[in-house]
Amino acid sequence: MFRTIRVGNLTIGGGPLALIAGPCVIESRDVCLQVAEHAKGLADALGLPLIFKSSYTKDNRSTITSYQGPGLEEGLKVLQEVKDTFGIPVLSDVHTPEECAPAAEVLDVLQIPAYLSMQSSLVIAAARTGKAVNVKKGQFLHPLDMRNVVGKIEACGNPNILLTERGTCLGYHNLVADMRSLPMMRSLGYPVVFDPTHTVRKYGVSSADPAGGEPQYIPHLTRAGVAAGVDVLFIETHPDPASALCDAASMLPMSRLRALMEDCVRIHDIARAADNRPFESCGLPA
Repeated sequence: MFRTIRVGNLTIGGGPLALIAGPCVIESRDVCLQVAEHAKGLADALGLPLIFKSSYTKDNRSTITSYQGPGLEEGLKVLQEVKDTFGIPVLSDVHTPEECAPAAEVLDVLQIPAYLSMQSSLVIAAARTGKAVNVKKGQFLHPLDMRNVVGKIEACGNPNILLTERGTCLGYHNLVADMRSLPMMRSLGYPVVFDPTHTVRKYGVSSADPAGGEPQYIPHLTRAGVAAGVDVLFIETHPDPASALCDAASMLPMSRLRALMEDCVRIHDIARAADNRPFESCGLPA
């Protein structure tokens, strides 16, 4: 059975393509408000349910001097302002069980980072807040292994679960997006999210280094993910990615977001129609 979920006043899954968008990390109030305003305008124009994303802390950084964000207290103030100003739900990463309760006072979605997706204490603490939980599939996991994570959240009585694909390790520094993983995870009964912007990251290279990502492939991966039948896109975007303090080499320029989402809305409509068509009609064996 496939479930729709509630995020704030939004229903996610089985309907219009939804969008999670924002800068990787909270650099400033102004950047967040600028991106939120742009994303809200295009979401309203295209009929997309929108969740704003930016991390108050990025704990997984290459060096001790890498920018990590303003922290929980100051970051939540910025996210609350985005929420109040534009009337949209907000999402951020949580990294420890102790963060979950205070974060849930502001956040509509608590996100479990991919490297922490198997941390039971963190997943359970997030689930017990009653807020929606978005779990990023670990780069090391089979898609169907996410049923164990789903089970932990369900055991806490929380039915608002999102599962995100953000690439699987291929060798040491490369991630690949296996499009089979999207219907596999969706078969677990919850809306599935595809994150092309983290899939193009080059791990082992600083995110500030131009060689730290391949953003030219974001549109290709995004359109492929929508064609595979996802419910939500997760796209990190910034007014000037080259100047960003985190993931500068893998965010989509804000100016390119609308055209890409226009393509994706059309593809999503085709993919949903194909899902409802008997497979035999394609001329292929069942």
